[in-house]
Amino acid sequence: MVDEAGLSAKRDPLELVASGATPQIGGMGRFATTAALYEQFRPPYSPEFFGAVGERLRLGKRHALIDLGTGPGLLALGFAPYVGRIVGVDPEPAMLEVAARAAARAGHDLALIESAAEALPRDVGSFDVVTIGRALHWMDLDLIGPLLQRLVAPGGVVLVCSARSATDGRNKWLEAYNEGRRYWSGTADRTNYRPDLATVVADTRFRIGETIAVEGSHELSASDLAHRVLTLSGSSPAVLSNKVDAMLQDVEQRLLPFSRAGLLREVVIANADVAIAPVP
Repeated sequence: MVDEAGLSAKRDPLELVASGATPQIGGMGRFATTAALYEQFRPPYSPEFFGAVGERLRLGKRHALIDLGTGPGLLALGFAPYVGRIVGVDPEPAMLEVAARAAARAGHDLALIESAAEALPRDVGSFDVVTIGRALHWMDLDLIGPLLQRLVAPGGVVLVCSARSATDGRNKWLEAYNEGRRYWSGTADRTNYRPDLATVVADTRFRIGETIAVEGSHELSASDLAHRVLTLSGSSPAVLSNKVDAMLQDVEQRLLPFSRAGLLREVVIANADVAIAPVP
């Protein structure tokens, strides 16, 4: 299947970089060469996750949502059926291009703003739902709390969301994958430090609510899981350069002993940590 930009559902990462679908770093951000890969290879949020959060929070078409650090728009578009208006914010133009194409394919009206979350102007307005996914650890925590105070309408919520491979032993390939990822990563992996929502909203008007967790599973190939390494800033195509093929081969070979006919099952746990803005 080919989208309107001419990208096939699966293409070699080097081809994506060479074709310009994933721009070379030249003046771009750290995730420029991961943009076309991120949506396809990161652990997925399931439709059941979005449905569970939408039902628990009683979201509806009267609600507006803004997704900070939207990347390819995974959270914004996942919640689109449950709210009336969606806005995505990201400092990386390549990510916004991918998000725009994904929104067009899905038939959703996604407004996109090229900006760091911390630099959003005051006239952007207020929202009933503010979502933050895998971008939180890249943000300035001294600025995010005050930003959320002005972005979230009274009675609104902040959702810090994540989807990660279960670490309880059910993903038997996980340690082999992590060993390969660490071996090929060109920089320290900041995702090891993940600030929690309570830290972010300390000394603000928000109160911490529940965590909504939904577990799911899916099958993927050892090759696809090896490609996931390319979505990380420390092992992106720009960082690995001519080592991409060697990395893919090495990580896939580490994973194959855990596979059946080249396929692995991944158990993914998706979480939404909730903070609530009080009604005056």
